[in-house]
Amino acid sequence: MDGEVRLEELTKVFDGAVVAVDGIDVEMPPAEFFTLLGPSGCGKTTTLRMIAGFERPTSGRILLDGADVAQVPPHRRNVNTVFQSYALFPHLDVAGNVAFGLKYTKASKEEKARRVAEVLDLVRLGGFQTRKPVQLSGGQQQRVALARALVLKPRVLLLDEPLGALDARLRKGLQVELKALQHEVGVTFVFVTHDQEEALTMSDRIAVMNDGRIEQAGSPKEVYEEPQTVFVADFLGVSNLLPAEGLGRDDGGSTLRIADRTFRAEKGDLTARGDLKAMIRPERITVERQGAAGDNRLPGLVERSVFLGGAYEIHVRVLGGELLRLTMANDGNSIGLEQGTPVTLYLPPDALRVLRPSEPPSENGA
Repeated sequence: MDGEVRLEELTKVFDGAVVAVDGIDVEMPPAEFFTLLGPSGCGKTTTLRMIAGFERPTSGRILLDGADVAQVPPHRRNVNTVFQSYALFPHLDVAGNVAFGLKYTKASKEEKARRVAEVLDLVRLGGFQTRKPVQLSGGQQQRVALARALVLKPRVLLLDEPLGALDARLRKGLQVELKALQHEVGVTFVFVTHDQEEALTMSDRIAVMNDGRIEQAGSPKEVYEEPQTVFVADFLGVSNLLPAEGLGRDDGGSTLRIADRTFRAEKGDLTARGDLKAMIRPERITVERQGAAGDNRLPGLVERSVFLGGAYEIHVRVLGGELLRLTMANDGNSIGLEQGTPVTLYLPPDALRVLRPSEPPSENGA
């Protein structure tokens, strides 16, 4: 199947000193929705631009279906790009914008018209051919930009934060639409975003980038539930990171000391000793009555209860001074966890993950 992208030791250095992309290796399988996720300046857009051909790598390879295209000009790569700005031509109608790239092909006038009509139906804009961009909503303009890219039948479609200019409600709807569209056309999508919700909602696989490197790549469930580094745990979703001391591995788990209490962890780097971080997601913490007995428990005081509609977010200051966040479903009953309420928190061993502390960031930009 066409559309496989593989990056090997890909590096980009600007001005001989600023390392934007630092020797990354990653495979993007054909017909998948693959997301490059990370904060501003992490190197994700530079990576996308190198795949597109807008930036030449300093070193490394960009393999498209096994052929190295690192030094091939953009117009000779069977990839296309959708930008955040959409870049529609205001003087052309929708059909003219979508057909613009076809003017450089050998397709007949009838073939061009047929392909434009097909792709507009695909993005649910059939009947909009004669409208100008100014007559369209933001979501409709985004669909026109997608149609203009897809009409050329690329093996890979690159998307540089294409939902960034839309309001929150419209973005949520288009996240689902975009994933459904990718599944229907069967084209490899490489999507760049800093929005973790977008990445989790749409992706088959996610590569989390930081400081020009890929910290972890995997399915959304794997990267969320099994982060390999403190950065990934902290960036993707809400996480509680507790300073801990690793005391050594035992049968099937690891013994930790947290706030002068002994805990058992069954996930992560179970061989780590000394100073480390213990991570747990808010939805895995259980609130119990004050003084509840048993292992893996911490006493604390409720500092805040935030109503989120379908759930409550509870902030609890625990022994040792750390603030833990946990979520509880809103089942219609009063939860009775007002500020100052003493509680005990249970941190299940199968939800407590051992992570080595992150290395300090380098001076690289991206």
